[in-house]
Amino acid sequence: MRGRCRRTVAMASDERLARFRQAHLNPFNKSPEQPERPEGEPPAPAQQPDPPPGDPEGALDLGLAEDHFSRPVGLILASDVPQLRRAIEECKRVILALPEHSERQKDAVVRLIHLRLKLQELKDPAEDEPNIRVVLEHRFYKEKSKSVKQMCDKCSTIIWGLIQTWYTCTGCYYRCHSKCLPLVSRPCVRAQVSHQAEYQLSICPESGLDSQDYRCAECRAPISLRGVPSEARQCDYTGLYYCSSCHWNDLAVVPARAIHNWDFEPRKVSRCSMRYLALMVSRPVLKLREINPLLFNYVEELVEIRKLRQDILLMKPYFITCKEAMEARLLLQLQDRQHFVENDEMYSLQDLIDIEAGRLGCSLTEIHTLFAKHIKLDCERCQAKGFVCELCREGDVLFPFDSHTSVCADCSAVFHRDCYYDNSTTCPRCARLSLRKQSLFQDSGTEGEL
Repeated sequence: MRGRCRRTVAMASDERLARFRQAHLNPFNKSPEQPERPEGEPPAPAQQPDPPPGDPEGALDLGLAEDHFSRPVGLILASDVPQLRRAIEECKRVILALPEHSERQKDAVVRLIHLRLKLQELKDPAEDEPNIRVVLEHRFYKEKSKSVKQMCDKCSTIIWGLIQTWYTCTGCYYRCHSKCLPLVSRPCVRAQVSHQAEYQLSICPESGLDSQDYRCAECRAPISLRGVPSEARQCDYTGLYYCSSCHWNDLAVVPARAIHNWDFEPRKVSRCSMRYLALMVSRPVLKLREINPLLFNYVEELVEIRKLRQDILLMKPYFITCKEAMEARLLLQLQDRQHFVENDEMYSLQDLIDIEAGRLGCSLTEIHTLFAKHIKLDCERCQAKGFVCELCREGDVLFPFDSHTSVCADCSAVFHRDCYYDNSTTCPRCARLSLRKQSLFQDSGTEGEL
């Protein structure tokens, strides 16, 4: 019985194979069988069924039919701008008509991208969009980069640099599509930094959604804590609430928390606050002795940094009057922190971040050692400007930045610290200068009498 079934199946297979070879049928075409033709007649061409009305595949042949003999995906027959635009519109209709998340719809999306790239190649964008545009103190510059990793700060969507024109503000690096430029409502943060460079030093000064009329603090879109119609997100820097388009949950160190609590954990801030903090992070606008003087009692690293900065300020006069130091440009070692050679009171937020991480102490110690080596060992001119302790007249040459010395506040003379505090008498140099002034005064009085 089993052998008979096998023979029947084999005969059926041979029959199908013979019919296929005789009629040259396409196995992927499910058209009805062709009638047998008389001998001597040429074979009739295969009839393709007409596409049913409303079928998206019959509207425009974009190579979307699912057969193995269609045109390659990259083949585009349209050669000018009007044809490409018509093909793009037709491809959009095809995508909408196809089932969601299907392979055919994905292929249609790929074809749409190819069509748009081809249109972008034929179209000259320089004729449509200016290179520089000014909006709300933003100075927007048209980007030439084809990167697709950027996000539009206005509509919160991806910027497809290959097929879209986009702009970047040269001041605050605000990015947006060219179509979003007229809708920009956020002023340039760079202008705010230039006009008023100071921090909000209250920790998250929240006032409530009712004070904002339940609207975004920037774009005035309706928001609520329930997420209807849009989620309200609080900025830890300003304490205000923003919509999801103006607050992307970016993280940044909040200056108020760093100064008052020595807390450097990044917090969620709005886009506007993030750009403002990024522009202000290196500006020395924090006077810690006035804002929080007790901080020096609890953070040992701050005390060490203050001592190093004071020593560098004492070294600065040596370098200004030294030809070798000016040629070597030693002071440029601190070009990233120029305020370190101007005063010892002002700090930037980046200074505090580096102090907490331990980076600033190491780098500043190396620079301090380099400066001291030049003055005390390498340069004879700087060595000649040293001091000898006039109280004990013993020991090596002293410099005001040495750790074991004390400096007279009136005449800037340098002494051993032990000698200066053990001898509570008047500074010898101050006494000598006082006698010289008295003698000059007496000489001038005698000449007046004559």
